[in-house]
Amino acid sequence: MSTAALWCVVPAAGRGMRVGGATPKQYMDLAGAPMIERTLDRLAAHPLIAGLVVVLAAGDVRWIDGFARTWSKPLLAATGGGERCDSVLAGLRALPVDSVRPDDFVLVHDAARPCVRHDDITRLMESCRGTDGGLLGAPLRDTLKRADEAGRSALTEPRDLRWRAFTPQMFRLGQLSEALQAAIDAGVTVSDEAMAMELAGHSPLLVEGAEDNIKVTTAADFALAEFLLARTA
Repeated sequence: MSTAALWCVVPAAGRGMRVGGATPKQYMDLAGAPMIERTLDRLAAHPLIAGLVVVLAAGDVRWIDGFARTWSKPLLAATGGGERCDSVLAGLRALPVDSVRPDDFVLVHDAARPCVRHDDITRLMESCRGTDGGLLGAPLRDTLKRADEAGRSALTEPRDLRWRAFTPQMFRLGQLSEALQAAIDAGVTVSDEAMAMELAGHSPLLVEGAEDNIKVTTAADFALAEFLLARTA
């Protein structure tokens, strides 16, 4: 395969408050190991991922510099900030300058998406090489409702041309860094890297991936993720 291996930034500085409890969700048990270890294992096992940068909260005492080190790829750590864009930008700045140039593509993947499929990562890499970058996602198939303030259905939203956004997301290091910094300077809170790129005038490519690339957000998601990990191992 001619596609070059890419570095991947994994933001893991969040608290995951919707799960509940004192332990950040990335350190909660998933099939016998912290979820972040499951995610790193899945990413590092992909032959086209060259190395990983994990972005941690300041003062994170739970991180063990040795998680998932059954593989030989480099694993670096960086300290994140208050918002996702701050953390991802810190991770981009921690990439090894002798290995990653501004025009090189990099990946960003959520620590809370341990079930991403290798075939989807490969498809994203191959699809985005000749573009400004893109992201995994899936077209919306459910009927969408807009609620009123009382929690009642007020109207039905069109679902045509609407997608759910997943990770990894893949962009050129220089362009993504500039887009994230511009969003920070403008005081705009971006929900993902593609939003920052859109605001900077780019049009990220949507690459369809498996819908079981779930983001573990609630306590109930852990059981589903454990099932999916066993099925896609």
